[in-house]
Amino acid sequence: MTDVLHEAARRRTFAIISHPDAGKTTLTEKFLLYGGALGKEAGSVKARAGRKSVTSDWMEMEQKRGISITSAVLQFTYRDCVVNLLDTPGHRDFSEDTYRVLAACDAAIMVLDAAKGIEAQTLKLFEVCRQRQLPLITFLNKWDRPGREALELVDEIESKLGIVVTPVTWPVGYAGDFRGVVDRRDGVFTRYTRTARGSTMAPEEEVDPERAAAEEGEAWTAAMDELELLDEVGAEPDRELFLAAETTPLFVGSALTNFGVAKLLDAVVDHVPPPSPRLDVKDEARPLDAPFSGFVFKVQANMDRSHRDRIAFIRVCSGQFERGMVVTHGRTGKPFATKYAQQMFGQDRETVDEAYPGDVIGLVNATDVRVGDSLWLEPPVEYPPIPSFAPEHFSVARVRDTAKFKQFRRGVSQLDEEGVVQVLREAEVGDQAPIFAAVGPMQFEVAVDRLENEFGAPVELRSTSYRLARRTDAASTALLRGMRGVRVVERADGTLLALFESPFWVERLEADHPELVLDRLVAEGAAG
Repeated sequence: MTDVLHEAARRRTFAIISHPDAGKTTLTEKFLLYGGALGKEAGSVKARAGRKSVTSDWMEMEQKRGISITSAVLQFTYRDCVVNLLDTPGHRDFSEDTYRVLAACDAAIMVLDAAKGIEAQTLKLFEVCRQRQLPLITFLNKWDRPGREALELVDEIESKLGIVVTPVTWPVGYAGDFRGVVDRRDGVFTRYTRTARGSTMAPEEEVDPERAAAEEGEAWTAAMDELELLDEVGAEPDRELFLAAETTPLFVGSALTNFGVAKLLDAVVDHVPPPSPRLDVKDEARPLDAPFSGFVFKVQANMDRSHRDRIAFIRVCSGQFERGMVVTHGRTGKPFATKYAQQMFGQDRETVDEAYPGDVIGLVNATDVRVGDSLWLEPPVEYPPIPSFAPEHFSVARVRDTAKFKQFRRGVSQLDEEGVVQVLREAEVGDQAPIFAAVGPMQFEVAVDRLENEFGAPVELRSTSYRLARRTDAASTALLRGMRGVRVVERADGTLLALFESPFWVERLEADHPELVLDRLVAEGAAG
């Protein structure tokens, strides 16, 4: 199994997180450009007529709105390393999808808009990274546009996130007058030259400090003064503290113009840790060279309309995966054939014959596989489940054309399995009028769009007055169902949930009826 350890050491598996419009998807495209995965020209988030659309945003709704709605998996080779880049949705309504993706990563890049700094969604996503103890690299983006001072942004990151910033590259020129960056490791100044629409790699010129001082004048002097301040406070990169998620290396650039992208991609190879042994539900580490194992972090149907298939995304945790091997599906205990294994690149795919720890593979038509399931070869292993977020929005769904009920029921089941929305059912109503539960209202838009366009089932949603859910049990259900303003429903996994219109009503019930089971959901508050 020496090859497994060697191949695992070559893997870098990470996600990119950010507030919407901070430039996350643009940076993703530029990584693919610099990694040689897009040929000579990168796509644009809002593609011009006749140009290639953005690779990671493959859904029609994503391309129309210019935002990321679903996560994407992209693999390419760079500097003899296999880079597994997991693009995440930026909008808070899809925080649950981001949470699942981060469960499959070994690190993350946090992209900040140089004019806006830490925004609300940035803070929420950082907290998720902190919960998972993910090492974090920070990228100050859009330095080619007017923005705030670099030292001010560093102070804000440290004060709001409680993490020490250790700049690796530092800007020469204020935001909006970007000349290039100084690498604190060797003092070399890298000057950048614009390219047409940032579609090709930005030409870089390395300039020694003496020449830079003469040519850049006051901009160079100001940068040197700021670096001197950083030296005085001891903001030096430390790998052990980075891996412990206590410090974050900082890089500066502009993804749109490709300034600083190459140095950031080099940092992924140099700083992001390779896969390490994963802890199972018993807190025991599964060795990397143990027989194959992995867990499902995402399920997606109809990525290719011509195939109409269903793909389960597996993070390989140990051993060598070989296409065709028969593994055990942990939740059911049944054998599972892996003949139809794919390597994903956004919406595109190709057959994959082998994979190693850190890689992500797609198993086609894995109909019984759910998010959080473990797959393994002997000895058995069960990885920790991926919790669901507490929903905050609830709508009743009905099919507008009763002749399309069969398609409606199949589509609702698929969306539930993917986690597009949580589907809640009442025993007496069943599939006739299920309740869609979501972290944010845009999830409803995606659900309606997919039901109509992928499954041919036009639907109408009716909003409800419910605002929060609590986990309950069968013993409490009888009393709860007789109360005003309470509705008891069931998730597909059998969990009973009590829906309430107000948190004050929950507090009163807990005080008046302490015997009732009204538990908060595991990830409640993580998204909001």
